[in-house]
Amino acid sequence: MDSAQVEVLRQFNRTVTQRVGALEDGFLARGRPLGQARVLWEIGDAAAEVSELRTRLDLDSGYVSRLLRALEADGLVRVEQRGEDGRERTAVLTAAGKRERRLLDQRAADLAEAILTPLSESQRGRLVAAMAEVQTLFVASMVEVAPRLPADPAARFCVRSYFRELGQRFEDGFDPTQSISATDPELTPPAGLMLVATLHAEPVGCGALRFHADAPAEIKRMWVAPTVRGLGLGGRLLDKLEAQARKAGARTVHLETNRSLTEAIAMYRRRGYREVERFNDEPYAHHWFEKDLV
Repeated sequence: MDSAQVEVLRQFNRTVTQRVGALEDGFLARGRPLGQARVLWEIGDAAAEVSELRTRLDLDSGYVSRLLRALEADGLVRVEQRGEDGRERTAVLTAAGKRERRLLDQRAADLAEAILTPLSESQRGRLVAAMAEVQTLFVASMVEVAPRLPADPAARFCVRSYFRELGQRFEDGFDPTQSISATDPELTPPAGLMLVATLHAEPVGCGALRFHADAPAEIKRMWVAPTVRGLGLGGRLLDKLEAQARKAGARTVHLETNRSLTEAIAMYRRRGYREVERFNDEPYAHHWFEKDLV
């Protein structure tokens, strides 16, 4: 890792936390820390499952519970037990909590205006564009990619979503039973492997490999959720699949795709895949690609 880049990021973090008032005990001059204010905002006008709050904020359950207890003590939040065993908990803003949230929203807007006002019009445009880019890259950095067994619920979710999207985008629909197989055993080590990408513990992408002795490895099940497209996740999955194929001894990777998937085709070409003659009987494919790993 480039130490100069690390230092620039650290300086950025220090500047931002100071400028937005995150260092103060009372965020936005409301007498409560940033964590409590953020929980109020995340709960919103509708109820929020406590487990969902933990996932969205990437916080451990103990810390979220402490934040909620503090807000309950101030009369801003009510936590209700739900479910047959009472283990499901839902956080709801009280009337006072909703008033506090509206006030925090207004003060946050005032702070944003205070940051923008001293700048020229061109500087404002540069700052807003830079912030949008930083937010995109921050989200990209929070996506985790790791191997999962094909029977894992997250992997199952990704494959179902992938099949559903193919059915919507292919000219004649998609029936997985008519496609070349990529069964659970074929995508389980040592025969193959599957990678799943998650954001805030929610599955948002996948990719898989099938290994063949003395033959190119096959890339299968490439899918990225629409909500995270534009973060470079497809390329990241490809890089990791290629690295795993190389580690397994493959010198080449193959993949095929449908002409409807224009974004995927463009990505493959950008990343060094060359179009080759048909190498299998996949009925839904119009393009066959190959890339040397050596």
